[in-house]
Amino acid sequence: MHGFSSSVLSCLERKRLEEDLSEARIRGRNLSRLRQLTRRERMALDEREQTAQAQLRDHDAEHGCQR
Repeated sequence: MHGFSSSVLSCLERKRLEEDLSEARIRGRNLSRLRQLTRRERMALDEREQTAQAQLRDHDAEHGCQR
């Protein structure tokens, strides 16, 4: 039973990480449609997306629950 609950938790964590990545991408896309972003804003959005990608990649490597 412990293995099952552990795998469910890791899959829930993966779903959360996927949502974080999607949110970062959508936010950047929507803001850039509204107006010209400053260099600092663009860098911050890019960093947020890269961080979300890295967290998802690390999770997959650690837990092996890729889709």
